[in-house]
Amino acid sequence: MAVGARHCTVRFIELESSSFMNYSLSSSPLHRKQSIHFSNSSQRYNNQCCSLSMNGCQVDSRAPIGTVETRTLPAVSSPALAMERLNYAISDMIKSEPPPYNSGIIRLEVPIEEQIEALEWLHAQNHLLLPRCFFSGRRPPTVASDTCFNGASHSKLVSVAGVGSAVFFTHLRPFSLDDWRSIRRFLSKKCPLIRAYGAIRFDATANIASEWSAFGSFYFMVPQVEFDELEGSSIIAATIAWDNAASLTYQRAIDALRITIWQLSSVLMTVQKKIPHSHILASTHVPGKASWDHAVKRALQIISRNDPELIKVVLARSTRVVTAADIDPLTWLACLMVEGENAYQFCLQPPHSPAFIGNTPEQLFHRPPTFVVRL
Repeated sequence: MAVGARHCTVRFIELESSSFMNYSLSSSPLHRKQSIHFSNSSQRYNNQCCSLSMNGCQVDSRAPIGTVETRTLPAVSSPALAMERLNYAISDMIKSEPPPYNSGIIRLEVPIEEQIEALEWLHAQNHLLLPRCFFSGRRPPTVASDTCFNGASHSKLVSVAGVGSAVFFTHLRPFSLDDWRSIRRFLSKKCPLIRAYGAIRFDATANIASEWSAFGSFYFMVPQVEFDELEGSSIIAATIAWDNAASLTYQRAIDALRITIWQLSSVLMTVQKKIPHSHILASTHVPGKASWDHAVKRALQIISRNDPELIKVVLARSTRVVTAADIDPLTWLACLMVEGENAYQFCLQPPHSPAFIGNTPEQLFHRPPTFVVRL
């Protein structure tokens, strides 16, 4: 995606033409519909200082993980106090003997006795040049995702925001069973909020456009720092993942987490829910009207033949808009949340990549703990 100085490029696409499906592994629904792909002149991703992380697809997917743990600290009243508590806990881990495992993943979480919008927390981290993600369910939530504070009352998960990656999973080849196993080895039923968020291409055999190159054929991340918005409360969590086989030791992983924690902001900012006006410099549609008309005519002919092999017809197109001023993707996402309350929203931004955001009312899959339901 070529971008001129001081210009912002926004690409509107149908997900079925963009070749990406969005997932939360291990519980949230898969969703698709209209999405927006951002690139801008500020080049947030060009000089990205990524936290030290590992690609979980580069180690043996069948090797057992040493430990999967969630450690819940006492609840506090504000994000600032939660960050303070996390810092103390991480300092204690640095001073203590490392776990006796060659690999593992540990989530430290601090409940906050206030419901805070996850998107506002993520917007407060806009200064960080790190991979990030955001996933939100319908409002009110239609699928309960329960969690527990120190064995106490349960709350429903509303939305999740994350920065940095404790571990990520990506490759240029199509997503395979081994890749699923690579992700699965870092997940556990006993730690339901350790999750991998990301996307898979619909057609991994197609050529990858330059704007999608950082996504590969799939991209998933377990956030290094995560903010969970619950009904009536919140959680901030930090996750450490290591695997000596991937040359990421426990000590290096915890040092990288500490660097990210130091950069976080606890001062929340309200996300603007109105897109500022900006002059449109150029707008192009792919395919154009003539090609679109031809595609519609051909689709109608195929439908009229009652071809038994025909399962679905998708007539999608993309629109590329170049604006005179930058548009913050999180601001646009906040606007989509206002307009589509009964919908799912997402944002995914790997390192060195534009932001990929979307808003859809569709729930295609639901994943209970041990199986997948196609809707």
